[in-house]
Amino acid sequence: MAFLDGIKVISLEQAVAAPACSMRLVQAGAEVIKIERPEGDFARGYDTAVAGKSSYFVWLNAGKKSVVLDLQQDEQVEILRQLISQSDVFIQNLKPGALAKLGVELDTLHQQHSKLISMSISGFAVDGPGHSRKAYDLLMQAESGLSSITGSPHAAGRVGVSLVDIATGQFAYEAILGALIQRGQSGQGAKLNVSLFDAVAHWLAVPYLLDRYGAAAPQRVGLAHPGICPYGVFTAQCGQDFVLSIQNEREWQRLCEVGIARTDLLADARCVDNPTRVDHRDFVDSAVREAVAELSYTEVQARFAKADLAFAPVNAIGKLKTHPDFHTVEVAVGETTVELPRVPGAPWLSENANRVPELGAHTHEVLARVIKS
Repeated sequence: MAFLDGIKVISLEQAVAAPACSMRLVQAGAEVIKIERPEGDFARGYDTAVAGKSSYFVWLNAGKKSVVLDLQQDEQVEILRQLISQSDVFIQNLKPGALAKLGVELDTLHQQHSKLISMSISGFAVDGPGHSRKAYDLLMQAESGLSSITGSPHAAGRVGVSLVDIATGQFAYEAILGALIQRGQSGQGAKLNVSLFDAVAHWLAVPYLLDRYGAAAPQRVGLAHPGICPYGVFTAQCGQDFVLSIQNEREWQRLCEVGIARTDLLADARCVDNPTRVDHRDFVDSAVREAVAELSYTEVQARFAKADLAFAPVNAIGKLKTHPDFHTVEVAVGETTVELPRVPGAPWLSENANRVPELGAHTHEVLARVIKS
């Protein structure tokens, strides 16, 4: 049995962050009712890659129930209030102030329903000066400084997925689980808020600490590690790129003795420890690069495995689907079945999280509950 069986969630959501949160809830067994405007969550239109549906929407919304409400109509807003009153959790990520303009006040909801857990997802925290600003993933990557440490030495870059949105959804999910546990002990709900900026700032703790208390913030170094050497991309004789990671002095010794047969580096003053190697990165990387350039990737694999070193090929995303350690779950999209990456560490994955809803597919079913009540 999934551990959130019996938990009812109303999610007035769009895009990525809030749907990422409610996705985890539905996978854990909760009933998630996704409230959509008549034209639908705009993420439905991001692309048509998966059986004519958006890749974002397919990934984030399997197992949810889609209910269409026109919240420009007062009677539809009242239906939303009634649905919330029958639920354990209410999630929303409308632009700042939009919920109140609809006449739905969170404070009033909590006064009327003391066990309600609400989660508001915003760009900036409600207790900060930016609370009324709209925000999106790439904007937060830029404003937080994440983009300044991402990319090549010559140009900042975007992380290749919507990292800030996904992080925010995960933090919101964790906060809701905590509130459900606390409610089980106290009988009281909770008014929660998670912001995109707080989420990415938390994940930037190490660069922040290095900048504030250390010598300087990390610099962009491309596909390499700014604080560990050697840790980056090297190329075998056959042209196969791979990433090598040396984490400690034992591994450095094994690399020199077994991996690349360069024991002379062990006595070189430029290689005595990791901070020194970082200071002489060009020399160290050049020495390793020259050595592996004489080896086929098969030889690299054999030598590095014998030395118990960590390394991995640099693959195109197209190779993910055939990787022997890649596992999937099946999801229905219309009349088609597609495969999604499985959820890590989730043996309790709900069997109900297996179909992507058409727009408004569950409106009549769900609104019948309001009429009965």
